Amino acid sequence: MQSNSIILVKELLAQNKVASIVFFTFLFVCATGLISPAIALLLGIVVTHFFGNPIAIYSPKIIQWLLQISVVGLGFGMQLKHVVTAGSASFGITVVSIASTLLLGTLLGKWFKTDRKMSHLISCGTAICGGSAIASIAPVIRSTEKQTGLALGVIFILNAIALFLFPVVGHLLKLSQNEFGVWSAIAIHDTSSVVGAASNYGAEALQIATSVKLARALWIIPISIVTALLTSNKAGSIKIPYFIFVFLGVIIMQTYFPVPDFINVKINSLSKIGLTITLFLIGSGLTKEMLFKVGAKPLLQGLLLWVFIASGSLLAVMYFFN
Repeated sequence: MQSNSIILVKELLAQNKVASIVFFTFLFVCATGLISPAIALLLGIVVTHFFGNPIAIYSPKIIQWLLQISVVGLGFGMQLKHVVTAGSASFGITVVSIASTLLLGTLLGKWFKTDRKMSHLISCGTAICGGSAIASIAPVIRSTEKQTGLALGVIFILNAIALFLFPVVGHLLKLSQNEFGVWSAIAIHDTSSVVGAASNYGAEALQIATSVKLARALWIIPISIVTALLTSNKAGSIKIPYFIFVFLGVIIMQTYFPVPDFINVKINSLSKIGLTITLFLIGSGLTKEMLFKVGAKPLLQGLLLWVFIASGSLLAVMYFFN
């Protein structure tokens, strides 16, 4: 009996060792910069499905910090006037899309009878900036871990689809770099997938998408305050995305005290590798267990909201951003 137990423990340790080797091998492949962010996301999903994620407990924190550092790194090489132009040009469509998405999300939540807090989290994640918005709004409405986790599940699933779908649609419709940059920033939930899709489309699209998306992310602050007032909670629990201000600081520094081009190129290259690793880790969290936990109604609500904002913003971009 005891020998059988020892054999079983040894087999489990061997399996875990093999799983770790496979996982970190593919993580290293992502760090070489030889594969695209979309492929990295797919690899994360496949590797975790067959071998598991040995660092699953640490992945959320790694993703958070690595994404922020990578986005700040993308600020090297950008000019302030381009960022201001992109942000101001998309201001109107940003306001309209956020307001209409939140309104439609509320109506869909009542129609589907989705849990009220989870419905609001999905709406905010779709309207503003995905997981970051959900993480900021969750403590304001005092959602449970389950409500927050399911809302994040909906957003992450749709993010994965967008990363592959948007560049294809953009090329089919022959969208310009400017058009695709604005569209992806408005219609894709998370900053990671926005940057991943835009980098696949072109350098100009990447700069525009990053600028517009981070400007859009600042809407977390007023939406959190309004949510706090409507739910009679204190606004002091709002999480402000401070890294956006660091990103802007880098751009201002670049504009008035430019760093040599070879340094910009190196930092941008490392930032894109960081983004690729981030998407691999995000993919490693998209497990079949997550799909089953999300459920049909929340996923359908998130899907309809996403189709609404994606199609509406695409029409606006095609007609007003030529």
